[in-house]
Amino acid sequence: MKKTLLAVLLAVTAVGSGILPDWSKGEETAVYMPISSSKDKNTSDKKTASGESVLEQAKTMYAQYDYDGAIKLLKSQKDFDKNKDYMDIAAKCQVAKASLVEYPIEQITHVFFHTLIKDTSKAFDGDKDEGGYNQMMTTIDEFNKIIQIMYEKGYVMVSLHDMAAVNEDGTMSRGKIMLPKGKIPFVLSQDDVSYYHYMDGDGYASKLILDKNGEVKNEYIEDDGTISVGNYDMVPLIDEFVKQHPDFSYHGRKGILAMTGYNGVLGYRTDIAYKTKENLQDDQNAFLQANPDFDYEEEVAEAKKVADAMKADGWEFASHTWGHMNATDRSAEDLKADNEKWEAYVAPILGKTDMIIFAFGADIGGWEGYSADNPKFQYYKSRGYDYYCNVDSSQYFVQLTDQYLRQGRRNLDGYRMYYNPEMLNDLFDVSQVWDKSRPTPVPEM
Repeated sequence: MKKTLLAVLLAVTAVGSGILPDWSKGEETAVYMPISSSKDKNTSDKKTASGESVLEQAKTMYAQYDYDGAIKLLKSQKDFDKNKDYMDIAAKCQVAKASLVEYPIEQITHVFFHTLIKDTSKAFDGDKDEGGYNQMMTTIDEFNKIIQIMYEKGYVMVSLHDMAAVNEDGTMSRGKIMLPKGKIPFVLSQDDVSYYHYMDGDGYASKLILDKNGEVKNEYIEDDGTISVGNYDMVPLIDEFVKQHPDFSYHGRKGILAMTGYNGVLGYRTDIAYKTKENLQDDQNAFLQANPDFDYEEEVAEAKKVADAMKADGWEFASHTWGHMNATDRSAEDLKADNEKWEAYVAPILGKTDMIIFAFGADIGGWEGYSADNPKFQYYKSRGYDYYCNVDSSQYFVQLTDQYLRQGRRNLDGYRMYYNPEMLNDLFDVSQVWDKSRPTPVPEM
């Protein structure tokens, strides 16, 4: 569990059962057209709690297909009937709403990444970790091209919570995703956003922070020890993309981060071992020796600030198990002990979650579904988990029962792009995104 994570992650990208068939879509992609404002000098615009003006917030909601929300916001303003801009956007929302169509949740794909490579010269430097990085990671250049192509094809980020809702009695109901014809909803996630010790010096960001403007960015440690701040991993890259293309997000949704806890979260060393100094792994001990002024409570507080800002901006968190545990192989008792650590040391920072994204893609049941006598499922359900994700290379794998939503995820990494490029054709053409700095051939699993 604590050995180099590259070694224990290898099973993820090879998984693929092809449970469900492919469906093709031949519809035209709708194009987002920004709303212009009349800027009538006789109109006024108020600020909302988020700091945006009512007009700005309504425009964003319009762009993100939340027409009812925009109309409700605008009509709640006392001067609605006198404000030409408000009335104009409300009218456009009514027209756009009439053209929406419901998208079948069984045809929603889910793609995921690991931590993105910022500096390929360090990740692909011929050392013992190069092969694993080449298999399982994606470069920033590849990621940016993938997202741009998917956007141009009409893809829109949605959440598992849009696909199914939890009722008051704990049962599940089918969600209703309404989009313009030609738009294609998908779920985006990223695994292990902890910036593990083993990645130090290998060309990855070191943590997520809040910059002077309160925006979530990455820190990156340069060769001379200085710190650069920028968009060096998926979270700030998506944040920036959505600023430029708000119609890439459905009702403000972004991605899901699948989080472990044994090295901490988001680059912060928040596991209790860093405080108690008991049962330390070698890399944890080395970190504490190199940082004699380490303040555990301050570390936890800073991590929580970042997590709270992310959640307020459309991001969600899922359990990836505390110790990156193989849920297929481990007993229900092992999973219980592991989840208790997640709830004790991760949930207070990220918040309690109802989603579990299985490490290795190692599920707790077969493709037929979870049975009532499955002790692993019964335990996770009792702890409030309603959404379950494995790894599956087929275009769609979605199961919805009155007890859970289950979805397969597709890895967009070096291994999949090199060995199975045809499996990604619905998303992008691999030849258009491949980073030529990757060593070839990519190692086989």
